[in-house]
Amino acid sequence: MSADIESEATSLKKTPLHALHQRLGAKMAGFAGYDMPIQYGLGILKEHLHTRAAAGLFDVSHMGQAWLTGADPAAALERMVPGDLQGLAPGRQRYTQFLNGKGGILDDLMVTRAGEPLGHEGLFVVVNAACKDADFARMETTLAGEAALERIEDRALVALQGPLAASVLSRFADGVDTMPFMSAMRVSVAGVDCLVSRSGYSGEDGYEISIPQNDAMGLSETLLGCAEVEAIGLGARDSLRLEAGLCLYGHDIDEGTTPLEAGLLWSIGKRRREQGGFPGAEIVQAQIRDGVARKRVGILPDGRAPAREGTEILSADGKPIGTVTSGGFGPSVGGPVAMGYVAADFAAAGTPVQLSVRGKLLPAAVQKLPFVEQRYYRG
Repeated sequence: MSADIESEATSLKKTPLHALHQRLGAKMAGFAGYDMPIQYGLGILKEHLHTRAAAGLFDVSHMGQAWLTGADPAAALERMVPGDLQGLAPGRQRYTQFLNGKGGILDDLMVTRAGEPLGHEGLFVVVNAACKDADFARMETTLAGEAALERIEDRALVALQGPLAASVLSRFADGVDTMPFMSAMRVSVAGVDCLVSRSGYSGEDGYEISIPQNDAMGLSETLLGCAEVEAIGLGARDSLRLEAGLCLYGHDIDEGTTPLEAGLLWSIGKRRREQGGFPGAEIVQAQIRDGVARKRVGILPDGRAPAREGTEILSADGKPIGTVTSGGFGPSVGGPVAMGYVAADFAAAGTPVQLSVRGKLLPAAVQKLPFVEQRYYRG
């Protein structure tokens, strides 16, 4: 190992489960400043398929967790995001985005109104790992005097995902099997005080579990001791979310992309669409009214060659119309899948397109997202 590589490796942060990943033989790599497991012994393809068939446990402790408190933290945070947070009932969760003045997405996040179900009066906020320092600093500055941010540094975060996730977790925690999708509660899991939400990033049913740091190793080992559960790395997490049509910040959404272009209008409540009051509201409202020039779509390449991020998308007659933002092999689909942005006139499902892959034009078609059915628990 060269001195530069060794220095880079030792400078990476470690999650509370780092020793567990090493013991399980994970292939580790730097991600968002953390030394994270990319895959384990099964390999990405088998880890992906296992999550679709049974249950996978993911370490997502690199994400940013925080409490936001104040007289009305939901109203305060609405000045930064387009989601309807004031309309959230206690114990309910919502996906939204931080926007800039042009309606571009600075990050996406999950917000839960705590209340009695979580034993807290504030909002529980989870943001992306790569953006968390900037997100938290922006919240502290923007909301100063209205709401206070308390960064949560002493809890790990794991995701238990898959069709058997509820069966597994209900062995150790009462009431989790009947939790609605996008709800959260404070519950004892195998005797450990946890914050559990029924949510995830795989397209499958499942949970995200915030665990006291000192209990994270033991509880993770307990869950992995179940026959249905395998440890899953970030490689399969990426292929799972791609098949499910879910955006990855910095790739499918960024500061130059609006929620309307990204197909995220569903995340903006009716009241917020009408009243505005968030950064870039005029632009977002104009796009709701008039439409957008480009749209995020699924792309299904013919053959076996994957279309990676940055691949140019052309019309059937060779006109440049867009770019792939995420792409790779879809194990559940059994072939290559991709997402990207195309001119709105070419966004209809079934539209034939071409992909410029390694100097060759390969046939493909616009595909309605998601590529696989999203199987969230609806009750």
